[in-house]
Amino acid sequence: MSNNNAAATMKKGLPAQKAALLGAKTTKAAAKKKDEEEGVDNGDGWDDWSHGKALIKPPDQLELTETELNEKITRILTTNNPHAPQNIVHYSFKERSYKPTSVVDQMAVLFVLEGSLLHQDCDEARRLRAKGDLPKETATVETGTEPDEEKPDTLVRALATPVEDGGEVDEAGEEDRPDSVASKADMEPKATNPFNFSERASQTLNNPLRERSCQTEPPPRSIFAATANQWEIYDAYVEELQKQEKNKEKQKAAASKKDTDKSKKKTMLMETQNDDITKVRKSAKILERMVHQNIFDDIAQDFKYFEDASDAFRGQEGTLLPLWKFQYDKAKGLSVTALCWNKKYQDLFAVGMGSYDFSKQGRGMLLHYTLKNSAFPEYIYPTDSGVLCLDIHEQHSYLVAVGFYDGCVAVYSLKKKGLEPVYKSTAKTGKHTDPVWQVRWQRDDMDNNHNFYSVSSDGRVVSWTLVKNELVFTDIIRLNGAVSEVPEGAQQPGITCGTSFDFHKQIDYLFLVGTEDGLIHKCSKTYSSQFLETYEAHSMAVDAIKWNHFHPKVFISCSPDWTVKIWDHTINTPMFTFDLNAAVGDVAWAPYSSTVFAAVTTDGTVHVFDLNVNKYEAICQQSVVAKKTKLTHIEFNPIYPIITVGDDRGHVSSLKLSPNLRKKPKGKKGQVQPKGPEVEVAKMEELLSLLREPEQSTA
Repeated sequence: MSNNNAAATMKKGLPAQKAALLGAKTTKAAAKKKDEEEGVDNGDGWDDWSHGKALIKPPDQLELTETELNEKITRILTTNNPHAPQNIVHYSFKERSYKPTSVVDQMAVLFVLEGSLLHQDCDEARRLRAKGDLPKETATVETGTEPDEEKPDTLVRALATPVEDGGEVDEAGEEDRPDSVASKADMEPKATNPFNFSERASQTLNNPLRERSCQTEPPPRSIFAATANQWEIYDAYVEELQKQEKNKEKQKAAASKKDTDKSKKKTMLMETQNDDITKVRKSAKILERMVHQNIFDDIAQDFKYFEDASDAFRGQEGTLLPLWKFQYDKAKGLSVTALCWNKKYQDLFAVGMGSYDFSKQGRGMLLHYTLKNSAFPEYIYPTDSGVLCLDIHEQHSYLVAVGFYDGCVAVYSLKKKGLEPVYKSTAKTGKHTDPVWQVRWQRDDMDNNHNFYSVSSDGRVVSWTLVKNELVFTDIIRLNGAVSEVPEGAQQPGITCGTSFDFHKQIDYLFLVGTEDGLIHKCSKTYSSQFLETYEAHSMAVDAIKWNHFHPKVFISCSPDWTVKIWDHTINTPMFTFDLNAAVGDVAWAPYSSTVFAAVTTDGTVHVFDLNVNKYEAICQQSVVAKKTKLTHIEFNPIYPIITVGDDRGHVSSLKLSPNLRKKPKGKKGQVQPKGPEVEVAKMEELLSLLREPEQSTA
């Protein structure tokens, strides 16, 4: 009995591999026997199945090289779902349009299994255990630990598993039913949630109702009776309107009082601010000039010390060294129409801004610049009309006479605060009817009143006297009514428009007037009915006339007919004529020599002549501005060897004269070269005598 059991045990313990081999042999033998019975020949026999089979290559298989086969293709797994939609939109009721959704759910659910396990310490397990749905003895998960070791993460079955034997199930089920007496006895008390506990009902104490009342005296009563007709209604409306008007007047008075208080406070605040500004104005101005001189230190050094050494190799020619450039942003679009240096403060000069184009007339500006600060003007006076001319008083340098395009003349005082002139002519006080082209200060009259002269296109030369608070005018001469001595047979000139004039430096009553038709009239203050002399000077308007600073007989004139002419007022023909190949805008004598003068042309060139060096050509021709920029005016500084030129774009450029342009004549060795006005007069007289001798010899 024991041997049989051992054999059975060994039989049961055979490995699975041996069992499979035995089965395979049996199957093979059966198949071979069947083939023999049926007469089927299998060739070499049943052992052919163990040989490898030939690989059959599909016709559409891709052929790859060895390199491609050995190539490693890297694939990266991402958390994004490749099948997730990317174009999900939703309808926005606010914007009434479909909007794409930026957030797409990338989670893909692969497997879902609803479990029935509960943790034994959770509320649901306790609730089921209390109802009796769970057995009291829970099954322990086999984890390889000792039975008496506590396991906090033990899971229990929510429902009892079925048992194969049906008898015991009925008994257990009957005992564990919730309505049974045993389960009720063993039922645990219900555990309330300490964190979210609420009762279904609660009782509150209702306050008892109370009444409170008080008694007051009744209002007085009166019986009123009246008849309302149309007149009474009208009177009531009128009375109501009067009351409303009175209220409005009171409100206006209160508002005006409030405004006056505000204005007083504002004026007081402005006065205090102005007082504060005036306290630091001088210091701020000095500081600004210091900063400016530090920034443009190289230009200041050139202005003070630089002398062009290359003049020694140029012979007689000279050059102009650019220094500061003056411009003001708010004067953009205006042209420089006047320049004048201050005789007392040699670093200060005035600039008139306007326009020579009659179709572009509008605002103007009067500016004062100083060489100590080229970045910003010292004084700014905006004007309603364009400024065409100006002149600074020689003794009282704070007074500036200005002529405007609308025919008015005015006097500005740098001492007075504000932007308005202290004197200005009007239609009642004899203003010109055409633009004023030139103004010049003259000596005070017998009553020590300041006076200046003006010339205009209306043909009037007017004297203006500053009397108290007004300008008193006197017509000195009318160019249209004056008569000049003309040769017989010559036509009498028609309407004459004055364009420029200048007073003699030594003879007080003598002055010259240039006209629009190219004539120059020599006039006298004492003769208002006729001209002393008339010169047929130019073929176009005479833009400028200047008496020589040293020689009493010599004056110069220029015109847009490209010419500059030098005259002896005792001779009707010019002494020198220079063609500059462009329209001449202005000409000026040098204050340091009687034979040096400079002119500017519309092609942007400055021409400097020295008759003592070269009587035929300029010793300096230099372009100082960009192309298509026209030069309008030029002025020599009374002390420093610099000139200022203005253009039609509102810019003023300062230039320093090289040593060849201010060269003094050399004397004999061992002799001291004399200095003074007499020497300058002799230089000019020597040149004039060379031109007069042929005339005298022929006579």
